[in-house]
Amino acid sequence: MRRTSLVAASLAALTLAGCTSDPKPAPVAAAAASKAPAVDYAAWNAGRSAPVADPVYPERGNPQLDVLHYGLDLAWDPTTRTLTGTATLRIRPLADLAEIRLDFANYTLDASTVDGQPRAGSVAKEKFAIPATLTKDKPVTLVVKYHGTPATVKMPSHRGDAEGLGLTITADNELWTMQEPYGAFTWYPVNDQPSDRALYDFAVTAPEGWSAIASGTPDKQEGNTFRYTSRDPVASYLTTLAVGKFQKETATGPHGLPLTYWYKADTDPVILSYLRKSPQYVEWLEKRFGPYPFPSGGIVLVASESGMETQQMITMGIPKVADKSRLPNVMDGDLLHEYAHQWFGDAVTTSTWNDLWLNEGWAMYAQLLWEDERDHVTDAQLETWLRKRDADLRAKVGPPGHPKADSFAESNVYLCPAAMLHEIHQAVGDEKFYAMARDWIAQNKGSQDRASFVAFVNRHTGQDFTALIDAWLDSPTTPA
Repeated sequence: MRRTSLVAASLAALTLAGCTSDPKPAPVAAAAASKAPAVDYAAWNAGRSAPVADPVYPERGNPQLDVLHYGLDLAWDPTTRTLTGTATLRIRPLADLAEIRLDFANYTLDASTVDGQPRAGSVAKEKFAIPATLTKDKPVTLVVKYHGTPATVKMPSHRGDAEGLGLTITADNELWTMQEPYGAFTWYPVNDQPSDRALYDFAVTAPEGWSAIASGTPDKQEGNTFRYTSRDPVASYLTTLAVGKFQKETATGPHGLPLTYWYKADTDPVILSYLRKSPQYVEWLEKRFGPYPFPSGGIVLVASESGMETQQMITMGIPKVADKSRLPNVMDGDLLHEYAHQWFGDAVTTSTWNDLWLNEGWAMYAQLLWEDERDHVTDAQLETWLRKRDADLRAKVGPPGHPKADSFAESNVYLCPAAMLHEIHQAVGDEKFYAMARDWIAQNKGSQDRASFVAFVNRHTGQDFTALIDAWLDSPTTPA
């Protein structure tokens, strides 16, 4: 999830820290007619999902469509601030429908086809629509060509580090993005909800001397076109893109894991030292939660106050702290947190934003365990600190199980469920707790929710933790 510098040390105070206008519908120019080639949609079966309407942001996404694969061919021109794209989507309808309706921002549509046949698409109110006769479970191919200047949308949160969501243009006309709970639609047509996970292929052309970075596994580079592929399903909020004058550094993690770091030439060497700790972070996490779940990893440093667990390529801003001596501890905990999300949030993803706690509670608890080990904090001290913070947060923001739409990712969805996990940990002991955590990842990759988590915990531990979990997620006060 989109993060700020939440914890400098486990006993330190926690510091958490306009929208694009709706265009008039613009019909797309008809593309030249072409006969659609035969498509083997089975090649993208790993991208099958069971989308559901999101209860927190129901205006985002379309639960009647399951996008199996996104092929994104993008180019950035900083001189005109123009993003040009061709998006090829393989879509499985979940009902008989008369149109394809997706999330998309105010771009000029140049052409679009459905199964090779020209169709006039339009964009209005951050939605793309194109007429098509769709049959349930019969996949189709949508191609959309477009261009325009990206613009962010407002983050629905009171967090101190809240900033525009989606593709961001810097003062130097470079690009970066973070987009939780939504905002991928600011750079490609997308089913922008967490329950629709898909496969991805990126081809991003950058200006001469610039680099392009995206989520997924790096593929071959052709000239100044950078390629990345995701063969593990990805939720749209976990995709990333950065285009700029980056330097590249490669490393190897446990078991030969390829790691890539992207940063600017003037990056503080202290910050770089923590990027280079990535093998240590991954090794520590693997010992507790099982094998790293993807074929590659890495970090891209961007001009943000936050950080995001974008899949296989963490998008990390440099934390702003008044006391520079605190920066190492803050950066250390934040990076461990974002790497922990590769297990908790990426491999296993919440199905709706109602259960954001399921991502953040685990990553926050992993961060606390790391920091407590580093700073020699006892379990008793952690318990005291967590309960105090939990009580403060419930009084201020409410319980974590039903977050408010205008208060996305407030600190209650981090620390309150972390306290709950600590209670379960204390109840079952190290061996059973870490075995449960490893099996949760190994057996439940995909979109999960509270019900599936409770059932799993009870089955795995042989104890009924239903009342405990419900209390920690729903109680207005800290459970006894």
